[in-house]
Amino acid sequence: MTGAQSGAVTGQHRIEDLLREFAPQVLTALIRRYGQFDACEDAVQNALLAAALQWPEEGVPERPRSWLLAVASRALVDAFRADSARRHRETAAALDPTNRAPAADLAIRLTADLADADGDDTLALLFLCCHPALSPPSQLALTLRAAGGLTTAQIASAFLVPEATIAKRIVRAKQRIRDTGAQFELPAQPQRTERLRVVLHVLYLIFNEGYTTSSGPALLRTDLIADAIRLTRLLHRLLPEEAEVAGLLALMLLTDARRAARTDTDGRIVPLARQQRDLWDTAAIAEGQAILTRTLGTGPVGPYQLQAAIAALHDEAPTAEATDWPQILALYDVLATVAPGPVVTLSRAVALAHVHGPPAGLALLGTLDTDERMAHTHRLEAVRAHLLEQVGDTIAARDSYLRAAKMTASLPEQRYLELRAAQLHRPAAAN
Repeated sequence: MTGAQSGAVTGQHRIEDLLREFAPQVLTALIRRYGQFDACEDAVQNALLAAALQWPEEGVPERPRSWLLAVASRALVDAFRADSARRHRETAAALDPTNRAPAADLAIRLTADLADADGDDTLALLFLCCHPALSPPSQLALTLRAAGGLTTAQIASAFLVPEATIAKRIVRAKQRIRDTGAQFELPAQPQRTERLRVVLHVLYLIFNEGYTTSSGPALLRTDLIADAIRLTRLLHRLLPEEAEVAGLLALMLLTDARRAARTDTDGRIVPLARQQRDLWDTAAIAEGQAILTRTLGTGPVGPYQLQAAIAALHDEAPTAEATDWPQILALYDVLATVAPGPVVTLSRAVALAHVHGPPAGLALLGTLDTDERMAHTHRLEAVRAHLLEQVGDTIAARDSYLRAAKMTASLPEQRYLELRAAQLHRPAAAN
């Protein structure tokens, strides 16, 4: 890559970072004042498109946030003017009729509003995007676009679905928010606690999709990982006393710290036990451990704190053999009580096999065979294959590896499972 090409790439990345950072701030400034999430979000998307087209050619403005707000404001004004009759009927309830400004003054007032934007606006935006009336796919898409600053095309690319599919989800989500009369404000307790669980779950799903993509040629998506960590950092800054928010941030940092060692030079998956631990990000591990240390004992222990504690035990071990599996199993026992589910049982089976032997782990896996929630994932067969291989049943292990390979849409995982199967040769038939 030439110096000019490198500079262009660096400049493009800087623009993308700025757009992701400022898009939620501009959106919150608009909807805090005028209350129309759908119209304001459309206006922000217009501003982002204009920036993506103009900034690479003309340079980044001295005050990029103000530039985006001014363009979004003009787009909102144009939308009001273009469809004034319908727009006035739809916004009558949201706008204060005693405090309306002429359209010509709208952009000026909106720009002034930006100076008053604060963190609570972003927090309210996250709660709005994760409204319980929305389906989980809609929550994901809306959070990434409105709070994460991603375009529809970027979200579609991340989840390997058509752009039209993501666009429809976002449209339906905005319509649903409008129809339910959801307000741009923090919900009162105890609704806030319940909604926070949804927000954390959405951020957790975004991170997981980035760390191990569900389909496609890539094992991970660094952009989704970065977005999940950035938004969780923001949430932790806004809600420093929430132990589960801190737990989720620690979990992400401690898990992502191993990213560089997860594949070899040929891009093939390297299992945790065989990873080069000197490639792990020690700074991320230290930060995650510090957050976890400050958090544990300050409130009720939830599933994210427990998972972070498990990740910390893996990261602390200098070698795979030195891993404190009895302590990890104990934590999984608590996690199975706090947040029971098939995924926890699956992970607990691995820990159980390390402490009490592969047959014990296989017996626990057998309890999942009739669980319909595991019917659409390859992970049960993959773990079963691993444990069968450990007990020496290579024929059954090979069959499980191949079944798992057929069940995943991730090409790296398919290749890894097929390779493991190929390494287990069937014994020669007796004469």
